[in-house]
Amino acid sequence: MSKPLKRGANYADLVAVPDNFVAEIIAGELYASPRPSPPHAHAASVLGIELGGPFHRGRSGPGGWMLLDEPELHFGDDVLVPDIAGWRRERMPALPNTAYFTLAPDWLCEVLSPSTETIDRTRKLAIYAAQVVGHVWLVTPLLETLEVLRLESQRWSLLATHEGHAKLRAEPFDAIELELGALWA
Repeated sequence: MSKPLKRGANYADLVAVPDNFVAEIIAGELYASPRPSPPHAHAASVLGIELGGPFHRGRSGPGGWMLLDEPELHFGDDVLVPDIAGWRRERMPALPNTAYFTLAPDWLCEVLSPSTETIDRTRKLAIYAAQVVGHVWLVTPLLETLEVLRLESQRWSLLATHEGHAKLRAEPFDAIELELGALWA
């Protein structure tokens, strides 16, 4: 995903990308990366499971969130696909009747891989800041790390970096303790 497939791309170009790739348009450039590797998919899946019960469903937790895997986000001409995104239900009480979202999430998670890390950390984080996403988590399975970022005055502040098998509480889901080791395959 480090080099664009096409400059001056539009949505028709994105739709033409084969289904076994994740396609995004960033600043008019079309990027495509293969479906996630097993450690990447495992980390994202387990994180969704861990947060889904207490926050999406309200089981043993406060509820109040809509959490989704790989939603397609449309912000002007940019089309992004984070690994997981969450909206507070007070902002998005029901799913839109479209194939994509124009409302920025309140939180999202990017699971980093060597082929996507540079774009996730630079270009995509800048777009998320411009769209006022309140929190971003960066999960790196190869390093077994979780970075917790909060948007403050249009800039990302690193709140914490957790590693290995730590038990932690992290904004905005600090109502529960998360076992980081469960994310690593």
